[in-house]
Amino acid sequence: MTQSQLLPAITIDLSSDTATRPTPAMRRFMAEAPVGDEQRREDPTVNELQAMVAALTGKEAALFLPSGTMCNAIAFCVMASRGEAVVLDRAAHPNLHEGGGPAWLAQVLLRPLAGDRGVFTTDQVREVLHPGDTHTARTGLISVEQTANAGGGRVWPLARLAELRALADAHGMAIHMDGARLLNAVVATGVSAAAFTVHVDTVWIDLSKGLGAPVGAVLAGPAATIERARRLKHVFGGAMRQAGIIAAAGVYALNHHVDRLADDHANARLLAAGLATIPGVRLLHDEIETNIVFFDVADTGLTGADLEHRANAHGVRLDAEGDATMVRAVTHLDVDRAGCERAVEVIRTACA
Repeated sequence: MTQSQLLPAITIDLSSDTATRPTPAMRRFMAEAPVGDEQRREDPTVNELQAMVAALTGKEAALFLPSGTMCNAIAFCVMASRGEAVVLDRAAHPNLHEGGGPAWLAQVLLRPLAGDRGVFTTDQVREVLHPGDTHTARTGLISVEQTANAGGGRVWPLARLAELRALADAHGMAIHMDGARLLNAVVATGVSAAAFTVHVDTVWIDLSKGLGAPVGAVLAGPAATIERARRLKHVFGGAMRQAGIIAAAGVYALNHHVDRLADDHANARLLAAGLATIPGVRLLHDEIETNIVFFDVADTGLTGADLEHRANAHGVRLDAEGDATMVRAVTHLDVDRAGCERAVEVIRTACA
């Protein structure tokens, strides 16, 4: 018998909000969804989902894609020319977690900035802007992440986005929003998605994080841009056939799972408050804006991996990296208040 077989099953998974599973009601809705050939634009459920996201974000058109990583890859390809530079936060997903996709697929340079919890300023962008010449790449695109994952789910303020829009317009640049958790920002602030996205050219939302769908993301933007994106969807192998079965999960989620994101935010604050009472545990951020909590266990003498292993043994999964002492916990619809309270006690025991 292997060690993994000896450990209890993970019952409280705080490693990511991608751990969500479709609810029974979502599964039924998926099973009953009308379908057609998505690649021929004949799947009614895919078309419905795309229309919903276009309306939600205030964009002309939208495109259902298998993943958010593909959304970023395609957006970088269509919004920046080969050899141009893309400005983004140094901890942004395309910079750290997409396998070098921007270089491989879009053939762009990345200009990472040290933002404040993932949110950078126009002055920081100005420092790396260049119109392009014989020796230096033109800066063609700014990419922002809403919410900023590595910033503990920090929300990009509307005023900052407006400042970036003015700067981009003055220099002939585009702005892309990695909106993986855009709806968390919407629920946390009461600001509509369209009010956030009016400042960007392209945006996508993830269906498989807090919204609880099993797969998929939707990229939105100008109609002509989305037409170019549709071709790249095929080039990258993302075209599907009777995709309405999985698109239906997104339709259901947008109708039923948006407002409940507030529960995840409340549970994240509860979790953070509990963690703050554990000796040797230090919260990295004083304010928990949405559903992500970062904490440090250096003063316990443990590494993040040590804590992760100990917590796993009691059915709690966290997100840590090797010998580092920082740990991430993300709340979602499959972990309720009682689960968060249980996780705190498991972590307290592990740290003792």
